[in-house]
Amino acid sequence: MSDARGAGGSRLGAVLSGLAVAVGCVLFLGGFAWGAVLYKPYSVPTDSMSPTIGKGDRVLAERIDGGEVRRGDVVVFQDEIWGALPMVKRVIGVGGDKVVCCDKQNRITVDGKTLEEPYLQAKEPASMTRFSTTVPKGRLFLMGDHRSDSLDSRVHLTDSSHGAVPADAVTARVDATAWPLGSFGMMGRPEVFKELPGGVSQPGPLRLVSVSVLTGAVLILGGAAYGPVARRMGGGTTRRNETREKVAASG
Repeated sequence: MSDARGAGGSRLGAVLSGLAVAVGCVLFLGGFAWGAVLYKPYSVPTDSMSPTIGKGDRVLAERIDGGEVRRGDVVVFQDEIWGALPMVKRVIGVGGDKVVCCDKQNRITVDGKTLEEPYLQAKEPASMTRFSTTVPKGRLFLMGDHRSDSLDSRVHLTDSSHGAVPADAVTARVDATAWPLGSFGMMGRPEVFKELPGGVSQPGPLRLVSVSVLTGAVLILGGAAYGPVARRMGGGTTRRNETREKVAASG
């Protein structure tokens, strides 16, 4: 009877382990495919976004278009006037905003709203350059977080676009720093921009993608490990039964 129950349990365990592996593969591969469609990795070659993103860091950026951009977003864009390579900067103003620097405390204002910018390089003023500009419609005013080491919209203030880039030059929005491991983390949305019209953007589904991949990996490993563990435990049970039978026979 016990052998029958053991065989039944073994068959059920095998079915469940196979199901775990199958579901794990769907979650693992599906998560990777989902992430590959929505996200693209970028390497940041300069220190202009420090301390938010360091030189050489790799980031994961969600593919978006210019219509989805909000103030405070860290975006990847490419504009011929700025250079041939993709760049990473923070959106300070959108079309119609009046961006001014600086007030008496060396802070930027957007439409009269003072920006408290905790993401800036420590003890740096909001800008070494004083300016006042209105962002043209359909364009974005962009700045790096390391203001003394960033070539951004301030450098192009005398251009016809007043330093702003077309919104459709944006190809992606940074959702997380992925490498090095010590800097891994999600990209937050600054609280100060929530009070301006349009608010801030919502994070992409990167957390769900990560959960899907990790859950899939756990199920695959757990399901694959069941067979060897069950055989080892079954072998131990068999040896104990044989020992009992020999003792009983000799008694």
